[in-house]
Amino acid sequence: GPQWVQASQLFREMADSRVARDTITCNAAVRACEKGQHWAQAVQLFRGMADTRVARATITYKAAVSACEKGQQWVQAMHF
Repeated sequence: GPQWVQASQLFREMADSRVARDTITCNAAVRACEKGQHWAQAVQLFRGMADTRVARATITYKAAVSACEKGQQWVQAMHF
């Protein structure tokens, strides 16, 4: 399947296997969704980082905003 789908599946499997998510793995998942033009999934992952206390890096914000831009979701992007 598409890379964003594979990234999302791996990300879920990490949680199922109790593998800790960190900034790098979260960034990769958000970027995969952004590249696949799935803004809602990118936003969900981005917001989930705060819920799990994973630090957001500049690249995380950039990927989330870019995903919203590609989906023409300017209001969503303004809430970051």
